[in-house]
Amino acid sequence: MTYPSVYPTGVTIYNPEKCWNGYTVFQARELGALVIDMNGAEVQLWKGLHGFPNKLLPGGYVMGNTGERNNAYGMQDQIDLVQVDWEGNIVWRFNRYEYIEDPGEKPQWMARQHHDYQREGNPVGYYVPGMEPRVDGGNTLILCHKNLKNPKISDKLLLDDTIIEVTWEGDIVWEWICSDHFDEYEFSEEAKNILCRDPNMRPSGGGMGDWMHINSMSVLGPNKWYDAGDERFHPDNIIWDGRETNIIAIIDKKTGKIVWKLGPDYNAKEVRHLGWIIGQHHAHMIPRGLPGEGNILVFDNGGWAGYGAPNPGAPKGIKNALRDYSRVLEINPVTLEIIWQYTPVEAGYVHPVDANRFYSPFISSAQRLPNGNTLITEGSGGRIIEVTPKHEIVWEYISPYWGKMLRLNMIYRAYRAPYEWIPQLDPPKEVPVERIDVTTFRVPGAAPIERLKETVVEGVLPYQGDTALCVAAGDELDK
Repeated sequence: MTYPSVYPTGVTIYNPEKCWNGYTVFQARELGALVIDMNGAEVQLWKGLHGFPNKLLPGGYVMGNTGERNNAYGMQDQIDLVQVDWEGNIVWRFNRYEYIEDPGEKPQWMARQHHDYQREGNPVGYYVPGMEPRVDGGNTLILCHKNLKNPKISDKLLLDDTIIEVTWEGDIVWEWICSDHFDEYEFSEEAKNILCRDPNMRPSGGGMGDWMHINSMSVLGPNKWYDAGDERFHPDNIIWDGRETNIIAIIDKKTGKIVWKLGPDYNAKEVRHLGWIIGQHHAHMIPRGLPGEGNILVFDNGGWAGYGAPNPGAPKGIKNALRDYSRVLEINPVTLEIIWQYTPVEAGYVHPVDANRFYSPFISSAQRLPNGNTLITEGSGGRIIEVTPKHEIVWEYISPYWGKMLRLNMIYRAYRAPYEWIPQLDPPKEVPVERIDVTTFRVPGAAPIERLKETVVEGVLPYQGDTALCVAAGDELDK
């Protein structure tokens, strides 16, 4: 796929009548935690507050971190997790998971937080009617890293994932370690052999295997499945997904055991209809009170992930599942039926010819909104869209913030919150933004195309090139 060198940024589409209107927060690359309104106006910036991810809390609070560990010794380790008020004052901080003494660096306590966290009162970290996260107390679940060795997996040092629960005072009261449950993930013998030789080795810290790479973690919360007697979906249980293994799993909070799982193999008859979920992000259960409650919502990135038999795209068997487009899936966790989806087909692209026009091979997320719309972060291209249940894009934003080291305008994850969560601001004026007709839009100063008089040549059949191309690819055009 090729990208234009010039394209608009900011809000490019906005239909106030069809949107769930509010403020949107995301990490504006190196700049800080940024809040925009529906027209893209920047209403608040917490400069230097980084987010993995940033999350708004009621009262104009935001969560994030103040710095990252030197990547020479750790990978994606955040020094702390903090809660900041509207004026930028830190009102809560956690950093006492591990005391780090890296060569040439000042010894210090670190949280080693990465990718996700959840404050008590809200299961998923985004707005749910009647489930507000606490701002002056309560426990916090935090996704963290720990270096260790597990001979069941490999003789190499592993960058393992852990989930901890900490009190408002910073005491660790619960811990879960991913590698302790290796036998429960049901890897094939081929996958185990690949993991043994190369558990996704990264150069940080002299070399360590980022074998699972959990990138989201949340509580299930109250749900109809548990109310009906299914213990797998206890409200305290935790759902997470592993980007490198194509696994989505639910763990029992009391025992730590896996009680529900998708992946790592999607060839089995009972899941074959799902297609392969690859390199996914932000798998969570839609909370009670939102349309689709109880279903699993996930951004299925595609790209490259998994361990197994070698193939031309993965000659060593690592990252052996490949797909060059993304999907957002809503899945019934009991029947495994796809309830709703947003794929290149729903986006209006011809599959598979230009399916990669909806494609983020890393990061990204999906949030269910109270009106039934879905806020989708197509992260690698810095694009956030709000789509209706019928797949109409009613809001689109393209980030203008590009990294200095890594030249991307990527957005890890964005969240929409109601206006009342920021009482420091008056609700903004909502001005519609009509979709631009790109066939006629020109950069100011550029000469418009002059249409020549058409001359009809008798006996010439209509051009069939595009149709022939799609049919050759094995698909029929939707007439």
